[in-house]
Amino acid sequence: MWKIMKHGFGPEPQGEYLHWDKLRHLQPPDGFTVEEWWLGTMIARSGLQKELPLLDKAGIQLHYVPTEGLYRRLHLIDQQASGAIGASDFDLLNPETRDRYLVNSLFEEAITSSQLEGAATTRKVAKEMLRTGRKPLNKSEQMIVNNYRAMLFIRDCKTQPLSLEMIQELHRILCDKTLDDPSALGRWRSNSDNVCVYDNRDGTTLHVPPNANELDDRIAHLCNFANSTDGVNAPFFHPVVRGILLHFMLGYDHPFIDGNGRTARALFYWFLSRHGYWLIEFISISNILNQKPSQYARAYLYTESDNNDVTYFLIHQAEVILEAIQQLNKYVGKKAAEQRRVDRFLRDAGHALLNHRQTALIAHAIRHPDTQYTIQSHRRSHAITYQTARTDLLALANMGLLIQSVRGNRYVFHVPVDLETILQRLSGETKKI
Repeated sequence: MWKIMKHGFGPEPQGEYLHWDKLRHLQPPDGFTVEEWWLGTMIARSGLQKELPLLDKAGIQLHYVPTEGLYRRLHLIDQQASGAIGASDFDLLNPETRDRYLVNSLFEEAITSSQLEGAATTRKVAKEMLRTGRKPLNKSEQMIVNNYRAMLFIRDCKTQPLSLEMIQELHRILCDKTLDDPSALGRWRSNSDNVCVYDNRDGTTLHVPPNANELDDRIAHLCNFANSTDGVNAPFFHPVVRGILLHFMLGYDHPFIDGNGRTARALFYWFLSRHGYWLIEFISISNILNQKPSQYARAYLYTESDNNDVTYFLIHQAEVILEAIQQLNKYVGKKAAEQRRVDRFLRDAGHALLNHRQTALIAHAIRHPDTQYTIQSHRRSHAITYQTARTDLLALANMGLLIQSVRGNRYVFHVPVDLETILQRLSGETKKI
């Protein structure tokens, strides 16, 4: 023990917050066994750990270790998602384009959050459904529509404190028409529901949630944690830490028979948006989680298997947020470049009077020539009135940039097969875009 204490191990071996599951496969420092290395790491963590006012099902407190690695990630999130405004954020702050980016991010989170829970619809079909407002054709599409409605719901509730009723209403929206038992909408599970978390690969039980009889008290306690403010006599918890813990605890308590993951992720968005992290509305964490679902599950398991150390989940989710922000920056940069190219092209063609929505549609049409546009889809994509959408599309049709037809009692606008040629002719240029 003296040898271990004298060496002075830190809480992050090799600069990472490693679980025993990973550390045991690494080469320990010279003169130490891997067991001694782990013991030294645990001693370092115990001296730093911070208790949380959150309990596991046995009534034991959860805790986390505020390491340099965690602080660094939280600092980056503070910089990039709350106050700082960089060049890549310009379009997000521009009132003319902000709504378009926001609608797209709502679509993306709705789709990927549903796919993470088993929805099997392609992104192209899902976006077409959401843009046109058509009714879902199956359970997978219904899940996506529900997720989209839920994201709109939490945007409207940003100024309200969290309550049991809000969580239950959010669940009703998320699981509408998707549960085998419709009576389970918005109600806590019962002990007879026998809800557990299983490994889909082999059916192994991964997590047994708390007794259903405790849910009212546990969720009420979680709401108090979410609504409490840091003060002189209260411990300080970083807002991002609180938001991630809200996500974690709802997944841990598993209060519903289904839809717990979607509900937990939606509440995370609600919390950070409520606390001034404006960029959170534009990112999709589920898109990242959907790419690496095993890491998401492992972050839960590491916490439960390492004496309620939720640091694993905090670091995982902080990395997910930062990766989602990076993806957003790439997306904004790509869209801004496309917008400038089309603006320049249309300006050269003598159509500088096209508004930003029409320009965006032409840019989309060039990349997706099989798309059919309707007044309703254009209205939804830009959050504008029916009349404004109608005026936009009819003007483009009059210019020959769209082909107008009638289907039933509504207009449908198609992309001409020679759209680029038409644009070239209008601009007087011979080269292709």
